[in-house]
Amino acid sequence: MILADKIIRLRKKYGWSQEELAEKMNVSRQAVSKWEATQTTPDLEKILQLSALFGVTTDYLLKDEIEDEEYTDDANDTNVKRLSLSDANAFIEWRKTASVQIAIATMLCIVSIIPLLILTSASALTFFNMSENLAGGMGIISLFLFVSVAVVIFTSVRFKNKPYEFLDNEYFETEYGVVGMVKERQKAYRNTYARTNIIAIFLCIISPVPLLCSSFFDNEFISVLLLSLTILTAGVGAMLLIIAEVRWASMQKILKEGDYSQKEKKKSKVKGTVALLYWLIVVAIYLAIIYL
Repeated sequence: MILADKIIRLRKKYGWSQEELAEKMNVSRQAVSKWEATQTTPDLEKILQLSALFGVTTDYLLKDEIEDEEYTDDANDTNVKRLSLSDANAFIEWRKTASVQIAIATMLCIVSIIPLLILTSASALTFFNMSENLAGGMGIISLFLFVSVAVVIFTSVRFKNKPYEFLDNEYFETEYGVVGMVKERQKAYRNTYARTNIIAIFLCIISPVPLLCSSFFDNEFISVLLLSLTILTAGVGAMLLIIAEVRWASMQKILKEGDYSQKEKKKSKVKGTVALLYWLIVVAIYLAIIYL
């Protein structure tokens, strides 16, 4: 039995139409029709997806001589996560809220150094009645307060996101209507996503301008204020990027597109480890600059 016949057999066994199978596979109905008519052959990623979807081995799908269905150990349908229409809507709405929370927490981390810079610089001014030690102490306290609030927000978002972690790490199926709904929302958000990215990138690019302008002033306090403006501008740009990307990623996860395809998910653990090491090094350098 050839692959095309096996796809037809399994699809009918589950009572799915070509359109329903196409939606679960995130392909067009025409693609499924061509598979079943032997006009085209699914690529390796789609073979793996078919194997997981039907709970059969890839050997059964690919080897014509195997007639009887060979099931995988996790073929029990109860083991496969199913994303309903209401859950998909709830996830997208939650990530819309989470995007703002993550952006604010990131902004707090970025600007946490500003009070320390301004206070220590202002303490050198004659009209600013504060010692350098007091200014530095208050700046350090404000830095820790900003970072502490940010960590609380990050932790809160992480715990609230627990019910949806399977979208990142596991294979799942979407119920009828989910893919269509998400594609409509993605289409409606596309222009906003592009516009937000453009504005954010523009802000990040121009953020060094205030710092460059500080060379025109022979005043340390003004230079610090302009440096703070540079940090603030970059922070706003980062906020906009995060809001746009988190919302866009929520829809990509459901559609299994881009970095959230089955193939890319397998690489995510390695990427996560590298990212963790990178940020640990960045934080270590950041703290070293502050305290040394």
